[in-house]
Amino acid sequence: MRTVVTGAAGFIGSTLTDLLLSEGHEVIAVDNFDDYYSGKMRFLSRHLGNDAFRLKEVDILDIDALRQSFEDAEVVFHLAAQAGVRISVKDPLRSHHANTTGTLNVLLAARDEGVRRVVSSSSSSVYGNAVRLPAGEGDLTVPISPYAASKLAAEYYCSLFYKLYGLESVSLRYFTVYGPRQRPDMAIRIFTDRALDGKRPQIFGDGEQTRDFTFITDVVDAIRRCADCPDPKGEPLNVCSGSTVSVNQVVRSILKSVGREDLEPEYLPPQPGDVDHTWGDNSKAKRLLGWEPKVMIDEGLRRFVDWYKKEGKV
Repeated sequence: MRTVVTGAAGFIGSTLTDLLLSEGHEVIAVDNFDDYYSGKMRFLSRHLGNDAFRLKEVDILDIDALRQSFEDAEVVFHLAAQAGVRISVKDPLRSHHANTTGTLNVLLAARDEGVRRVVSSSSSSVYGNAVRLPAGEGDLTVPISPYAASKLAAEYYCSLFYKLYGLESVSLRYFTVYGPRQRPDMAIRIFTDRALDGKRPQIFGDGEQTRDFTFITDVVDAIRRCADCPDPKGEPLNVCSGSTVSVNQVVRSILKSVGREDLEPEYLPPQPGDVDHTWGDNSKAKRLLGWEPKVMIDEGLRRFVDWYKKEGKV
């Protein structure tokens, strides 16, 4: 199967690329290598001699370059994005261009090149402060950040392209993905980095906010299954562990893993755009994909800390 992975050098994209190549699929890796964070090329460099792998430095805002990249592709896994709630509060246009206009370009290029299916990346942030927990795909969406709004708009485009043009698509609502290769701006990596340096973890808010943390290997397993599952009809799909844990609990687990339980967290004011609780209902993904999350939070944190000690802190 010829596949395209946009955002292929990133956290999720590079891990998915590894999986697809290990299964014998062809991967056209698309990334613009922007300056949001550095060092991403090291996750793809191991594949440069693989005949099944091609790397294209392309920005998803360049629709002509996207069309060329999508030639003869069967499935596009769309992971390119401007991630982060906080940066979206500071620079809403950056999130809108990358996440909304970028996704529209991906859909247009896929339609024009006869791609069978687009597996697009959304976020649990579209629920905002969910009115019901665990949140299901049919529940009300009330974004409270520009990032969340940009992702929800992209979902609407995916649904629209299915209804108007028959382009198969699904929008995956990821819930707090973590694990090896995690971005430098993500909380678990920041907590771990500070603990290893002997610094107190800094928690925004009281730490009792809860998150549905989902381990990276479970996430890419779900993404991969979306290439072959029954027609998802342009609808959203939660990708989550189906369980929840407080930020305080996560910090305690990290401190234990690095042997620094003596460090007391420092509590800072809450950040604009952050939701209080996330917790997803993954029953639809189980039915549609035959998928089950396998890695729970304590094991996942141990795996992340082990990776970070060995090769993450560069």
